[in-house]
Amino acid sequence: MTVNAGNRVDDAPLSRFHKKLALYSSGGPFLDGYVLSIIGVAMVQISPQLDLSSSAEGLIGASALIGIFLGAFVGGYLTDKFGRQVLYTIDLVAIIGCSVAQFWANDPVWLFVLRLLIGMAVGADYPIATSLLAEFTPRRYRGPLLGGLVVMWFVGAAVAYIVGELLLQTGDDGWRWMLASAALPATVIVLLRLGTPESPRWLANKGRVEEAEAVLKKVYGPEATIADLPDEAEERENVDLKAILRAGYGGRMLYISVFWTCSIVPLFAIYAFGPKILGALKLEGSLANVGSALITVMFLIGCVIALLFVNRIGRRPLVIHSFVWSGLALLLLGVFPGAPAAVIMVLFAVYALIIGGTQILQWIYPNELFPTEVRGSAVGLASSASRIGAAVGTYLVPMALTGWGIGGTMIAAAAINAVGAVVSVLWAPETRGMALHEAAALTPRTDVAAAERPAAV
Repeated sequence: MTVNAGNRVDDAPLSRFHKKLALYSSGGPFLDGYVLSIIGVAMVQISPQLDLSSSAEGLIGASALIGIFLGAFVGGYLTDKFGRQVLYTIDLVAIIGCSVAQFWANDPVWLFVLRLLIGMAVGADYPIATSLLAEFTPRRYRGPLLGGLVVMWFVGAAVAYIVGELLLQTGDDGWRWMLASAALPATVIVLLRLGTPESPRWLANKGRVEEAEAVLKKVYGPEATIADLPDEAEERENVDLKAILRAGYGGRMLYISVFWTCSIVPLFAIYAFGPKILGALKLEGSLANVGSALITVMFLIGCVIALLFVNRIGRRPLVIHSFVWSGLALLLLGVFPGAPAAVIMVLFAVYALIIGGTQILQWIYPNELFPTEVRGSAVGLASSASRIGAAVGTYLVPMALTGWGIGGTMIAAAAINAVGAVVSVLWAPETRGMALHEAAALTPRTDVAAAERPAAV
């Protein structure tokens, strides 16, 4: 099938290059899920060995999230200024070094600093990898491939719980091997990413037309030219970094920041302290770690299911329903904390399955709603803003469990989900079927051709 002129990029078939780029870009989310989850298992040994208070536990659990807050915006700014490809491997090298250094951490401050630096590197990868993938991917596959990055977050989290449980059996230094183990997958990902080309959209935006055309020919075939890239200048008005905080872009940034925060605060709290939370629900010891791994598998399955529907029912209905029904599961956990273990596991599984819609849209919405020259900065800023709430929430979990009990903690999580549902009803946009430049325009198209729309369910 021949692609019509002027649409070789947005309407191209899915190629081996796109699949490899999606796989390599998913390395960052995998490491994110891994390093944020394995600390929950490691804390079983860290707390008594380093004599941590609840406050210190919260700080160490939230340290990587604080780092993500710092790194995401800086990484977004740098990727818009210096390009996507140049930073695509540097950030992961930092993760390798800091992960190994954790093995020799002997006090809470040192551990906090190292995990803060790891978080900064992970946060920097968000805008780098997602901008690169969004700018290469044809419109039909953009939502599923961007959303698919979240699946790897949960794969990383599930692997972390399994590795953590195995290393717990090695003795008192098991937690050191757990935290250092992130260096292994990070090294593999760095090697795979070597040789990835720069985004032709970014190159063209910087006036490097010949380089952009060379990349287009390499990826889309010898007939591809710079004319196949849309002129985003026609779709916007004087967009710069300040513009994402005002007018239409300000509204988009506000929605993305709020919805992203509401979708990850309960989830990150569960991951950072999964065994503790399940322990409070009378699932203790190895059963708590195994339970956490099983819940993580449910999260993964939920994201896969959401990927099947994101192009069929659209972004807006998916995010609203995801918030509403997953929040109901959390509410029931809060109202009935003394329910039988089987009922508790079922409710956690329901939450994990249904929250997948909000999780995949964390990666889709920010990359679709902003133009090329500020896409990285916008993704970074939204990620940073969401991590403020996530870090505060994670820090407060140990104290909430102590002060409110498991019931009150789960009800608070349900309330956060309710906020996400309300703001999504009010502000969630629909970008299904749009080309990237159309979705990023301040007044995006609503007349997408029927041929471009996937069938509704």
